[in-house]
Amino acid sequence: MVNPLVPYAFQGVLWYQGEANVWRAKEYKKSFPLMINDWRTKWNQADFPFYFVQLSTFNEFNGNSKVGSRWAELREAQLETLKLKNTGIVVTTDIGNAKDIHPTNKQDVGLRLAAIALNNVYGKKQVYSGPTFKSQEIKGNEIILTFDNLGSGLSTSDNSENVKGFEIAGADKVFHSAKATIKNNKIFVSSENVKNPVSVHYGWADDDSEINLFNKEKFPASPFRTDNWEMITANEKYKVSK
Repeated sequence: MVNPLVPYAFQGVLWYQGEANVWRAKEYKKSFPLMINDWRTKWNQADFPFYFVQLSTFNEFNGNSKVGSRWAELREAQLETLKLKNTGIVVTTDIGNAKDIHPTNKQDVGLRLAAIALNNVYGKKQVYSGPTFKSQEIKGNEIILTFDNLGSGLSTSDNSENVKGFEIAGADKVFHSAKATIKNNKIFVSSENVKNPVSVHYGWADDDSEINLFNKEKFPASPFRTDNWEMITANEKYKVSK
């Protein structure tokens, strides 16, 4: 469907897709960047802008940190695609619908995509991204998280001190709901059930509509994890029917 468009010039691409690939989320870490690079090669327009929308909340499989979440793994694959030059991502955790794979709020999706383009392409310098995980530091029974894309600083969507959606685990890989607080634009995460923490998950679920970490410009933080433990989609491959 796309190939006939190759002769035509354009400024860039806005991409909204991914739900059909949640079964092969790990594979998507390769296939999505491959597609972007292939398009750039076909059009021969250098590294044209390619901005995409991360999957919003949708409770397809009741996935979470305990049983694994295909939707969270696909969001991670999308986030990692930012390694490609001249790409951008729109996080939509706050404007989805856990019961509808096609949420109705498209206007805010468009506004967030426009914010990236206005900043990167049209020179209207502004904040266009929510906080993205940078690093973690373990101190005793607490994990301290630092972020990029802070904007004017970390905040919550309801201006409360309770940052929702964080979980913490030790070496046993069993995640527990965690207390998370903002201090000096860092997140301090702990749980009385985890004395020697190793990893943190944020928004690691099919339905992540309850998470509330934003920057002060009202852009949501992307879901993330700090470990590299094997994904539940690790062995799923695309199969060509014969």
